Amino acid sequence: MDANGRALNFKEVPGTERELPCQLVLLAMGFLHPQKEGLLEKLGVDLDNRGNVKADEGKYQTSIPKIFTAGDMRRGQSLVVWAISEGREAARKVDEYLMDYSKLPTKDVIPYAYLE
Repeated sequence: MDANGRALNFKEVPGTERELPCQLVLLAMGFLHPQKEGLLEKLGVDLDNRGNVKADEGKYQTSIPKIFTAGDMRRGQSLVVWAISEGREAARKVDEYLMDYSKLPTKDVIPYAYLE
């Protein structure tokens, strides 16, 4: 952090590279607005007036069918607890979309009371 409390610029540290075996990596770092260049631009999702990915409240689906959003990508930079809560709710909506129902708990259900 600098004297004004702003994060300093990130820079690459040689020799710290590593390979993660996976098909897709999504970075949810929440420092700034969503990066529009690349995936969002290619998908053509609608953005709100603040530049975040637009989705109906409580549905988490974007303007593109089968594409969902939550947390900082939808709300903008916020508290991590909001991102966690929205991530869980979005997962439930994706589950409902794919299966026509969901056994995932809603945010109204106390997690430890959800037993199956």
